[in-house]
Amino acid sequence: MTKLKWGMIGGGEGSQIGPAHRLGALADGRFELTAGALDHRPDAGRAYALTLGVAADRAYGDWTEMLAGEKGREDRVDLVTVATPNSTHFEITKSFLEAGFNVLCEKPMTMTVEEGEDIVRVSEKTGTICAVNYCYSAYPMVRQARAMVATGEIGKVRLVVTNFSHGHHGDATDADNPRVRWRYDPAMAGVSGQFADCGIHALHMASFICNDEVAKLSADFASTIASRELEDDAMVNFRMSGGTVGRLWTSSVAIGRQHGFDIQIFGETGGLRWASEQPNQLIYTPVGGRTQIIEKGEGGLHEDAQRLCRVSIAHPEGFPLAVANIYCDLADVIRGEVRTGLPDAVAGLRSMAAVHNAVASAKQNGAWVDARPPMFR
Repeated sequence: MTKLKWGMIGGGEGSQIGPAHRLGALADGRFELTAGALDHRPDAGRAYALTLGVAADRAYGDWTEMLAGEKGREDRVDLVTVATPNSTHFEITKSFLEAGFNVLCEKPMTMTVEEGEDIVRVSEKTGTICAVNYCYSAYPMVRQARAMVATGEIGKVRLVVTNFSHGHHGDATDADNPRVRWRYDPAMAGVSGQFADCGIHALHMASFICNDEVAKLSADFASTIASRELEDDAMVNFRMSGGTVGRLWTSSVAIGRQHGFDIQIFGETGGLRWASEQPNQLIYTPVGGRTQIIEKGEGGLHEDAQRLCRVSIAHPEGFPLAVANIYCDLADVIRGEVRTGLPDAVAGLRSMAAVHNAVASAKQNGAWVDARPPMFR
């Protein structure tokens, strides 16, 4: 099978997320890196692209140059990944979608709900794929959990409890570290700090596994380090369209917790638990029965979980391969197959609406508010 052509914007040398995308995109031989504008410094971006094997005429200085260069090529890229600072996602993503390119955008997809709705409309109008990198949803055992819920193996879901909490920003003496400070600065991060950064992964995961949408929410935000304008801890209660009750905690000052992303799904006839620090296992307890451990790679898994297991049972598959699973689904969809698990522009929009409405709720002392974007009310 001919490899699809892939281009990347951002994610240059020293980037935190860039290597995960390159490992993920190239892991299964479905894509080849053929174009890139990898750095905000044009010369540095071009030079780094060359070290990655990109041809000189496709090593671009910035995204506008890449758009102009790729638009006129017969062998233009099949997919563009946007891994730039948050505030640039909307303009870059919209521009490439309008030019007929498929896009994978890092989260958050946009900074405002209105921008998110615009992206959804452009993607629908142009018939392009716009995906958002909620890569935790692509772990095989998360797909197993989703399939078990869909097939009724734990009955109707009553309650979902999820959290994404760590302590890596808990040192007040490190508050001026540029890698930390921007996350709590509205000029750079937007209206929300920790909830928009990490909590939204937990909220998306709840919607993803339950195949349901958050209808309303109530939020309590706190800035536990006084110098921070945006929250570093948040508690969000929510209700889903199908009646499921949701509880979410997210924090960056939970010293002692490392990654701290887990989710529990409680149904009428059973419960499930998945944790990102033990991603190869799904814990299942049937009502009145013994707790069981379902292992990645074992026999009898649902198809959507089994097809994303690359190595045999008991061998770990980590974060880069979860990103790789997003790229596998993208390759399939670009080639015309149906993959229901791919987080799309609608998921990105709903996430941004939840962020803005959680901010509004917190400002009203936890008042319950509609969590849906206006176009879906």
